[in-house]
Amino acid sequence: MPTQTTAVLTSPARKRIALVAHDNMKDDLIAWTQDHRELLTRHELVGTGTTARMVAEHTKLDVERLKSGPLGGDQQIGGQVADGKIDILVFFWDPLEPQPHDPDIKALLRIAAVWNIPVACNRASADFIVTSPLIGEPYERRVPEYL
Repeated sequence: MPTQTTAVLTSPARKRIALVAHDNMKDDLIAWTQDHRELLTRHELVGTGTTARMVAEHTKLDVERLKSGPLGGDQQIGGQVADGKIDILVFFWDPLEPQPHDPDIKALLRIAAVWNIPVACNRASADFIVTSPLIGEPYERRVPEYL
């Protein structure tokens, strides 16, 4: 069994922010990105399929588009989290609607917790994260390191 220790990974001042939203939450995420458009232009954005397309169309923000969540996009973001390439996850998930790809969703949230990145699951938590003084500063976070 490998032994776990921790290492420090520095998130840069220009954060890479992943945007994900379930169908019933896409309008909320779009409204949130419109409200924070100026701040988000200072960061790098990536998102799953339709969410990334819709955010880009409605805000004119540059959003790297991955696959749709159910077609592997959630896993693509999870892989980037594990590789240290995502600094913040904004995932407006729908707690009242069952999702056919629920195992992928849980895996993404778990990997974000394992790799110690901030996760916003609704507008209030997203507002707190992007208005934090840490958003525009390098940030050292502890991450797992297996020997």
